[in-house]
Amino acid sequence: MWYEVESKIKINDYNLVKKEVRRIANFKKKDKKTDKYFALHINGYPKRAFRIRFEGKKYIVNFKNKIDRLGDGISVVKEEFEFSLGSDEEMNNFLSLCKNLGFKEWIDKKKINETYCYKKNKKLSIELNKVEHLGNWMEIEYLGQRKEISKAKKIIKDVLSQIKRGLGEVNNTGYTKMLYARRSS
Repeated sequence: MWYEVESKIKINDYNLVKKEVRRIANFKKKDKKTDKYFALHINGYPKRAFRIRFEGKKYIVNFKNKIDRLGDGISVVKEEFEFSLGSDEEMNNFLSLCKNLGFKEWIDKKKINETYCYKKNKKLSIELNKVEHLGNWMEIEYLGQRKEISKAKKIIKDVLSQIKRGLGEVNNTGYTKMLYARRSS
């Protein structure tokens, strides 16, 4: 288990933010990610859900538990659990189990992202995301151990202080919650 310390900020000017990020971080990769979310409760926003992402030859299953008391208004903290399934058969067996337990396919999320590695700390990544139906977002993420949470929050604030142009307000609402609200309206 890892702890994800993250801040999500709406991008007002994508090219300007990209220029600012390239000044403080090194380009790592560009990806297109398609995620399928499964949830226990479909009427209203669910309390429990998990994500499946296909990456090349394997499926990545991911679920998170938000720890509200550790957030600070700028960053949110979540326990992150992740494992991979290496074949279609394993995935089908896993989905059969989940459906038997009451999980249903709930929402899809598609995004194109560029990932950058912060020059001052390699454990921190900066993602520039183009999320279908939601627009452009920047995520600053530190993945580490529980003892690193305070340090991670300080580093995230440092990064935000260095990107002065092109950003909107911090909004740590999850993409699935935004997509759900959009779909429900």
